[in-house]
Amino acid sequence: MQKEKKEFDQIKYQNKFIKEKYDRINLTVPKGEKAAIKEKAEAAGESVNEYINQAIKKRMESGENA
Repeated sequence: MQKEKKEFDQIKYQNKFIKEKYDRINLTVPKGEKAAIKEKAEAAGESVNEYINQAIKKRMESGENA
């Protein structure tokens, strides 16, 4: 009998990596704002995720409380 060689499952690997290394936050924005955020992110040469993370990081570093 020939053993079946398991194929590498890229999606499963990525999901496992993300689950181990990152926390997820579900973000809700008013209708239409998602498109505006996406446009700004593209103009900055970033993904929406990168753009939002940078905005949060910048605000946290500035010490803003509100």
